[in-house]
Amino acid sequence: MDEEYDVIVLGTGLKECILSGLLSVDGLKVLHMDRNDYYGGESTSLNLNQLWKRFRGSDTPPAHLGSSRDYNVDMIPKFMMANGALVRVLIHTDVTKYLNFKAVDGSFVYNKGKIHKVPATDVEALKSPLMGLFEKRRARKFFIYVQDYEDSDPKSYEGLDLNKVTARDVISKYGLDDNTVDFIGHSLALHKDDAYLDQPAMDFVKRVKSANLFPPLFQKLYAESLARFQGGSPYIYPLYGLGELPQAFARLSAVYGGTYMLSKPECKVIKDTEQLNM
Repeated sequence: MDEEYDVIVLGTGLKECILSGLLSVDGLKVLHMDRNDYYGGESTSLNLNQLWKRFRGSDTPPAHLGSSRDYNVDMIPKFMMANGALVRVLIHTDVTKYLNFKAVDGSFVYNKGKIHKVPATDVEALKSPLMGLFEKRRARKFFIYVQDYEDSDPKSYEGLDLNKVTARDVISKYGLDDNTVDFIGHSLALHKDDAYLDQPAMDFVKRVKSANLFPPLFQKLYAESLARFQGGSPYIYPLYGLGELPQAFARLSAVYGGTYMLSKPECKVIKDTEQLNM
């Protein structure tokens, strides 16, 4: 290997691989190293052998689990918005030629012994059995109240002093059922238990308002992503796991002359204080 490089990048996480890819395209001589034997750092996708080694030491996985290659387990699982900023970066840098994506059919939830699709459009919302028609109307009125509430505008109070009435009182006014209350209280307001129900409602309402389910920018992104592939959701996913993203930028760097070295356990920076003081 060469002994002189313009840039040395340590670690093959997504941001490091994007950096090495862009610097290589810009004509710099890049050496990219990682102590692991795989790309991706904390955002990698591991096969079964790698997963077992990471969490079980040197143990080998049991044979009944099948071939190691049949597994791609994301360490940080998430979907990508089809028209989100990350997708635009992938297109702009032309690394999409190293990737294959699949449109996600939808999000699903388990409720009362059945699996239901989470509505992605207003039409699906109207047809969804997750919430009855009258409950949808009540929930809509509640969210409108929360969205319109302003401390500086007494007209938005709707006769409720949130410093005196409890969260239970506010919920009772809109007649929401227990399933809806659980979702709002724990998934939106992020309360750990039900103690909030008997406390002043101000904190509860502000938490729900700050969750801001559908701000204008998100509405636009959601709609554009939903329309991009005409699927049942606004999400896409790399066919072989999110670990493909850093690997795609690593390929970009390699095409432009970047050098990669994995399995380097001593990969670290050592400062020579004597040279620094000269």
